[in-house]
Amino acid sequence: MTSASQPVRKVVIVGGGTAGWLTAGRIAAEHATKAHHPVEVVLVESPNIPTIGVGEGTWPTMRNTLIKLGIRETDFIRECDASFKQGAKFAGWVTGDADDFYYHPLMLPQGFSQGNLGPYWQQHQDTIEQSFSNAVCFQEALCEHNRAPKSIRHAEFGAVANYAYHLDAGKFTAFLTRHCTEKLNVRHVLADVSGVTAHDNGDIRAIQTQQAGEIDGDLFVDCTGFQSLLLGKHYKVPFVPCDDVLFIDRALAVHVPYDSPDAPVATHTISTAQQAGWIWDIGLQSRRGVGHVYASRYQSEQQALDQLAQYVGPQFNDLSVKQIQIQSGHRAHFWHNNCVAVGLSAGFLEPLEASALVLVELSATMLAEQLPVNRATMPIIAKRFNQTFQYRWQRIIDFLKLHYMLTKRTDTAFWRDNCDPATIPDSLQELLDLWRYHPPYDHDFTSNNEVFPAASYQYVMYGMGFESDLSFGQQQVAKAFAQQQLQMNQQARQKVLSALPTHRDLLNKINQYGLQPV
Repeated sequence: MTSASQPVRKVVIVGGGTAGWLTAGRIAAEHATKAHHPVEVVLVESPNIPTIGVGEGTWPTMRNTLIKLGIRETDFIRECDASFKQGAKFAGWVTGDADDFYYHPLMLPQGFSQGNLGPYWQQHQDTIEQSFSNAVCFQEALCEHNRAPKSIRHAEFGAVANYAYHLDAGKFTAFLTRHCTEKLNVRHVLADVSGVTAHDNGDIRAIQTQQAGEIDGDLFVDCTGFQSLLLGKHYKVPFVPCDDVLFIDRALAVHVPYDSPDAPVATHTISTAQQAGWIWDIGLQSRRGVGHVYASRYQSEQQALDQLAQYVGPQFNDLSVKQIQIQSGHRAHFWHNNCVAVGLSAGFLEPLEASALVLVELSATMLAEQLPVNRATMPIIAKRFNQTFQYRWQRIIDFLKLHYMLTKRTDTAFWRDNCDPATIPDSLQELLDLWRYHPPYDHDFTSNNEVFPAASYQYVMYGMGFESDLSFGQQQVAKAFAQQQLQMNQQARQKVLSALPTHRDLLNKINQYGLQPV
């Protein structure tokens, strides 16, 4: 029987992959070297199960995660085939026409903290003659002109424009494995889990493994992927599907080589709408990661393959296709007794807006920063963790649905059904009802746990043609202020386009010379 005063001295991460190693690294970096309360971190992973490797896109949060882990940006870029990501371009989502696209950049609109330019842009878009994102943010121009967010003169993690990364998930996991075991003293055990031993109070006392025997611990982190061996299979915490809201349930992925070593590398994720889903296109240094996510109830696998082949071109016939099944949803809660799920074992949503890795980062960060010192405090932190992540998962579901239900496309049942009010969560519908008269802004989001800020909603909503009724004169910024901010953005755009290198040129220089360490 474990006692309430039992200190948390040993954390066992069950499962590797990006989720396991990021979590192990964050906890070890925060606690392993503490003289008064050192925490041993053990990662147990099967030598026989390949990692799924979903998601090659990150959020800007990854920069701080790498810093916390003590990782040099130069090493990360060189070893993980990484490139810079400055946002997402959504093509064909509004009307499906050839010239239909909008951007969700990673920078706030110009002057965002001082005033809301959305209503002014909506009223004057005919004279401004620019998309919302282009009018209020210079990052769209950087992406369209294939410019990097920084130059070789910038120090590691420094930048002109906010950025995230694209990376090779397999190489990133191998890189994290080396770093965590060599620099952060994470103990790595290659073994298959064969059983779970519990205390009288239901806590996990130890896991049984085929190759390494019994491995005990005080806190267990379930990173076993879709299997969810601990939270799902052992504790029977139910899975809550959301396929009535998000219809995507299949993915077909390929690695597409560049035509030449000096081919341009896109500095944004390209998401191109299809008949029953969309195709992602991510530029790494050595290749592109391209995949078609679709809803199988609206089209066959062959139809999805044909659309992917048409997108990739003639070389598609020489590529091997990886098939991935997607079950959108999450566990009813994420922390049960002394077990917490991180990554796919907690849940998964389609890769739109790259939410998979950021949820891992947020989970690992909260665990590292609020790790219980003993069993007595664990229920309090577990309750807080569950409330936080139930909120975050729901807000991500809302935001992803927003991309679909604002479409004007009626060409297929997939797009028509996404606009059915019965498929729109009440929490999202409430915001949309408000925004019909009150343009979206910061004060609509009051939680510390928002995943997407108000600016993200603005980029998507205005990009997809949403308009508020402004006849009541609400939330109008001064004309002089608005014009000044738009002019400042235009000047900044001209400056960065002339000063910043192409994306490929910067990546080449980082590989050759490295960035200046912080």
